[in-house]
Amino acid sequence: MVWQVLCQERGLPGDVVDAVVVHPERAVRRFFARNRHVGAAQRSRLVDDRDGFVRADLAAGPRPRVGRVEALPDDVVERLLTGRGPVGGDASVTVEEIRQELVSSGQISPFFLRRMWAHPDPLVRGFAAARWLWLGDEERDALLSDPVPAVRDAARRHSRVLDPVAMAAELPEHSCHHRTLLLGNYAVSRAVAEACLDRGRDLLSLATNPFTPPDVVARLARQADPRVRERVAGRADVGPVLLQALAEDPDDGVRTRARVQPASRTWAQCRAVDRVYGQAAEDIGVVGEMVVEPDGEWYRACALSGLPLLRRVAATWHRLPVSLVRRLVDDADPQVRHLLALNHPLAPPDALLDAFVQMPRQRAYLLTLDRLPRTGLRQLLGHADPGVRALAAGDPALSPPPAALLHDADAGVRRAAAAHPALSGEVVEALLRDAATAEGAAANPGLGAGHLHRLLDRAGLPSS
Repeated sequence: MVWQVLCQERGLPGDVVDAVVVHPERAVRRFFARNRHVGAAQRSRLVDDRDGFVRADLAAGPRPRVGRVEALPDDVVERLLTGRGPVGGDASVTVEEIRQELVSSGQISPFFLRRMWAHPDPLVRGFAAARWLWLGDEERDALLSDPVPAVRDAARRHSRVLDPVAMAAELPEHSCHHRTLLLGNYAVSRAVAEACLDRGRDLLSLATNPFTPPDVVARLARQADPRVRERVAGRADVGPVLLQALAEDPDDGVRTRARVQPASRTWAQCRAVDRVYGQAAEDIGVVGEMVVEPDGEWYRACALSGLPLLRRVAATWHRLPVSLVRRLVDDADPQVRHLLALNHPLAPPDALLDAFVQMPRQRAYLLTLDRLPRTGLRQLLGHADPGVRALAAGDPALSPPPAALLHDADAGVRRAAAAHPALSGEVVEALLRDAATAEGAAANPGLGAGHLHRLLDRAGLPSS
């Protein structure tokens, strides 16, 4: 537990990092590999660790997974993808397991992903072929004619996602994730589409699939399920006549999606809307970059839109210009303000504090931000939500310190109050003897070095 607190749950000075990355205990290095408080460059020093579990933790990324993750340096990504690690390193974790951890971690920059197809290393080019749907025609042709046979084989294998006959042959009959993946993303034959329509099955997937034939899309727009019609209204290729009909749909959700659609006419723009549409800001949280991101002009136009949904989309873009940040921070729609607080580095402190109070599930992330106010919180000491009271209890500027909260019904509030730096030494001594407040008191910055050593002695940790 002590090693986890030290090596994973806080930033570390350079000399401590130097010691941790070569520490003989694997657990110490694994904790550091998951530390979200240090930069990717520091954690990347473990890329050649001889222990596979340490490399896997580096590939998996910081814990907890809250907020936007910093991408690993390109050369580190290359080593993890290719498995070109230390000579003689253990095989406790396979290269494929490490690769899968990395791919799902969000630590590969979109820029690196977009240019993998032209990478000098054939292993990376082969990995790019697995992202066939992200590639353009020129990039696909380059991989199909690659001078390395293994890359050509990977390209031919993955190019089958655009072959409706191959997709039909691979399509499982039973409902499962793989069936949903194929029907929602891969080229679909007319026979498969007709079978789905006849059986009233997988219609949401077909309505999302950019390769669904246009006449099938038109039939989907007449389905009884409003969710299917809503998906059709959100397609980049829906024509003006069909879009007008959907804009007059009896279902409000379908009408809303259709009204937004004229402003989102590429698939990338549609996906940017889809990740916001129909969800509360607290469920959306921090939005990462897409591999194919809409251009900045589109996001700026969304910020100026009269439609709240498009302004919410704009609020998720962390490069929005400061003039538009000032505009959205006073938006009448609370979701716009909250999404801006979660996603933009220029969102003002009071916006972050409001988001903290209103969005309990996003507090773990907001607490990692230096811009979240830590002082001037006296008005929140009596708040009904214990998470808010705990934040206020830690306000170092409070005078006198919040002694009443030392007896709060919530353990987190008591812990924060017991760690308040303005508490007297005698009070802290008493709190250390009380199991209900001992943890917070042990973290009190007012404890001197001698007192800390006595606590460590009491815990049985050797002085050496």
